[in-house]
Amino acid sequence: MKMNINTLKKRIIFTLVAFIAISCSDDFVDVTSENESADNYFNSEEEYQQALIGAYDLLQATYLNVLIGEIASDNTLAGGESANDVIGFQQIDKMSHTPVNQQLRDVWNWMFAGVNRANYILQFQDKTDFEGRNEVIAQARFLRAYYYFELVKFFGDVPLFIDKPLEFGEQFDIVRTPRAEVYDQIEADLIFAAENLPATQAQTGRITSGAANALLGKAYLYQEQFTEAAASFEKVISGPYMLVQDYESIFEPEGENGPGSVFEIQYTDKEGAGFGCLQCSEGNVAVGFNGIRNFTGPIFGSGFSFNLPVQDVVDAFSENDIRKDVAILDIDAFANATGATFIEGFEHTGYYNRKYLARQGDLNTGDANLTNPNNYRSIRFADVLLMAAEANFKKSPPDEGKAREYLNRVRVRAQLDPVDFVGSILLDQIYIDRRLELVGEGHRFFDLVRTGRAASEIDGFVAGKHELFPIPAIEIELAGNNWEQNPNY
Repeated sequence: MKMNINTLKKRIIFTLVAFIAISCSDDFVDVTSENESADNYFNSEEEYQQALIGAYDLLQATYLNVLIGEIASDNTLAGGESANDVIGFQQIDKMSHTPVNQQLRDVWNWMFAGVNRANYILQFQDKTDFEGRNEVIAQARFLRAYYYFELVKFFGDVPLFIDKPLEFGEQFDIVRTPRAEVYDQIEADLIFAAENLPATQAQTGRITSGAANALLGKAYLYQEQFTEAAASFEKVISGPYMLVQDYESIFEPEGENGPGSVFEIQYTDKEGAGFGCLQCSEGNVAVGFNGIRNFTGPIFGSGFSFNLPVQDVVDAFSENDIRKDVAILDIDAFANATGATFIEGFEHTGYYNRKYLARQGDLNTGDANLTNPNNYRSIRFADVLLMAAEANFKKSPPDEGKAREYLNRVRVRAQLDPVDFVGSILLDQIYIDRRLELVGEGHRFFDLVRTGRAASEIDGFVAGKHELFPIPAIEIELAGNNWEQNPNY
């Protein structure tokens, strides 16, 4: 969050069990902690707020989830410097990933670290009373739901532990909880959050009731509970959000935390970072990975040329769709127009993810490629409208009129003609516009999986296997080999 998190998070060190640790080594095992015990903490509102910032902090590590959500899809190629550059990305791109994949293990570890930090707060939620306590608890419960939603999205059944952190040794007894039960907890957390959070926050980046209802609707959508999803989205649509008419501005620095952003993950360039602990960066690491290789020129910064849009997604845009030039940077055309120079990386397509490229003008704190301040627009109002369109179409009985209305609001903002489609053609158009509106934002792979279209759209995708990513092998070992691996891995 763009608050005094850099100082506060150094004061809040949480002891995490080995299989969900976020440290960069295992040297912490059997080391006596010098940090204050949680039993002696949570004696004032300030201490709850400090712990809450620690729970927010792992949101910044979700940059990796966003990259994988695109690279695993039909939108982009892994890219990078060579076929061996971040081999985990290369394998995911080709659907050849296995239970031994560092990037998937990072997702597992970092999301469970976020769960653990939220649970530290919730374990002591009744210890000290103060005005506004329910709002603090609501934020913690939203965060736990957010991290668990990412985990079930990636891995399916996952260990569920609530209102207490998992402690060392307990991993031998904990089981993988059925996904439906994890979703039940996600729903309960988000319902509480929606009922106890304000519609707007004085402090930028704090969770609102709109964010809680939007994520709740998304959780229902992923479970094909379309009536419940539509009702949750309706609460967001009737709230304080709007479609920003200047589409290009949405992804520029001046567009951060605008009226079209329902939930936005905050990044800053005020603190340095290194490759030894990517999850420690306060900057958006994905932006550096998306960046133009060895770039010199105006507007943009340099980077590592991963996550390269393919010709198919470029061609999916109609000629007059204003979203195309905001989402896709044609690097050859840009270089010809501006005199910019760059080097072609591995799997060069000629295109870059313009939404999340580094912009010039930040502090360039070292390592500059890891400390870009570009916020991630995790839930946009346009995203909510398109999910609501789908939910209204699929609920029983369907409301195609409302589905068209919400779809057309997004299309008209893109300067496209509204459609009057009905039936399956309407649903297909909702899917098409969802891809074009959200390309580069990490949703595509999971949209294809949940709608049953992944096998027909993603090269190498095997039905009955690739709907889920494998549980990291080392986590199964650390749990005493008591868990079954996901099917066909």
